[in-house]
Amino acid sequence: MGYTNNTLRLLGTLLIALLTGSAHAQLTQNLSISPKALALGNAVTADPPGIMAIHYNPAGLTKLDGRQLEVNLLSVYLDVDADFRAPPGYNIFGIDGLETDPLTGQQRDPVANQHSHTNTVALYVPGRGIQRLPPGPAIAPSAAISIKPPGSKLTFANAFYLPMAAGFVRGKNDPARYQPQATALQRTTYLSPTVGYKINDQWSVGFGIQLSHMGIAADQYMRAPNLLLGVAEVLQDAFNCKSGDEPLAPWIALCGGNVGPWDDIGALSINVQQSLSPTYSFGVMWEPTDWFSWGASYTSQASMNLKGKFAIQYTDDWSGFWQSVNSSIIGAIGSAILSLPSGVPREAGNVSMDLVYPQHFQTGISVDVLPKLTLNADIGWTDFKQWDAFKFRFDRNLEFLNAAKILSPENATANSLRLPLGYTDQWNWAFGAEFHASTRLDLRAGLEIRDSVIPNNQRSVLAPFGGANLYSVGMGYRWDKNTVVDMNLSYLHSIETIPANTSCNVNCDNITNIIYNPYAGLDVKTSLRVVMAGLSFRTKF
Repeated sequence: MGYTNNTLRLLGTLLIALLTGSAHAQLTQNLSISPKALALGNAVTADPPGIMAIHYNPAGLTKLDGRQLEVNLLSVYLDVDADFRAPPGYNIFGIDGLETDPLTGQQRDPVANQHSHTNTVALYVPGRGIQRLPPGPAIAPSAAISIKPPGSKLTFANAFYLPMAAGFVRGKNDPARYQPQATALQRTTYLSPTVGYKINDQWSVGFGIQLSHMGIAADQYMRAPNLLLGVAEVLQDAFNCKSGDEPLAPWIALCGGNVGPWDDIGALSINVQQSLSPTYSFGVMWEPTDWFSWGASYTSQASMNLKGKFAIQYTDDWSGFWQSVNSSIIGAIGSAILSLPSGVPREAGNVSMDLVYPQHFQTGISVDVLPKLTLNADIGWTDFKQWDAFKFRFDRNLEFLNAAKILSPENATANSLRLPLGYTDQWNWAFGAEFHASTRLDLRAGLEIRDSVIPNNQRSVLAPFGGANLYSVGMGYRWDKNTVVDMNLSYLHSIETIPANTSCNVNCDNITNIIYNPYAGLDVKTSLRVVMAGLSFRTKF
């Protein structure tokens, strides 16, 4: 029962971490769209980057003339690491013979640890789910078009882009495969009709609608280092189950399969999506002089109901153990009272998830402090308090939910689950500098300060998204009177240290924990490095 109460929560725990990479999440926000914006630390609300002003501030479209085409290519290199180490005095259950977690090395040695690493990127492909890419950098493309009729105050534009694309694949023997082995989260904006209107020489406004696809998928191995399973393993040893005998049958039978806190229980896969997720945005720009501008933009929230499939394939040992327990007299009585697992080898069906894509507001200024030097500064806010909890609904009653509702009736029913999160709001700062070296060449540098929205007691290997700074350099070159080329090189590094028993999404070892904790009692350290190199080409036609 210790694990089944956690099984469905694993479904949600997978998504908790993955969804922190939504389009306005503090870490993945604006990392795969515009090379110019990245080069300026995304401080571009008052200085929007070409046609991708659609995303940053629609009012900036009024700066474009005629018919223009823009193509962006972002090369993204992702490096995800995790270390698992036993703290001094590590003895998770206080039971002889169970002191060592074999996954993480010789835990009695205070300097031993197990290291996880991957740089293999995954994408979400509608209709297929997770698509593994070759190791190394991945390409995030976008394209846009704008039209401003001669003499008109209106500029019309449309773009295809990826507000968010995050995912990775680990090896099947990687020590972090329990959180998870493979995952992909992607929001694809496939239509974004937008219009900018120049009111007068000082004021411009813009409005747009974004039609997007949202997809989430994960594959994960499962285990449950829980005291109850530790006791089960000790009892199996005491009953000498390896001999094949059941000394207390038919009253109690525990030898149908080998179970324990370090044994695999099975594998989970989940794939949910929504094909049409609309949002709207509007922006404003004020340019009272030729050396100062102010801008502000707002993107609405979107209430989504992601739908898809889930499946849990249990190991033979796990299924056999519960089948054996239920075949005994005491086991059958306990199962009837407590809704214990029956030992089915597989559970699968339909699942839906309520999710709010949070609203976002950003404002900033751009100032020419010297004839050749422009400085930008932005501040942005995302409404992550909307993520107080995630809610899941299933198309049938599930036996492990029957167990979950006993310990947490306020969060679970026979066919639904509520996962408390308690995420917080953050205001983030961004700064950019642009040196106008000549009439054709601009040199750029930027810094964005990104604070984490994940509370300390909710951190995990799934979401190595702590506070981080984004450092960028780049350049813009006017190829001819109709063509502009922009480039950037950006670097972001996030490190999270999670001491043992501080986050019940990863390493708590209390018997009453109801959130999945595959690394119970261990110190966990995560590291995420992202390197981005981008090229943008914009021309009139």
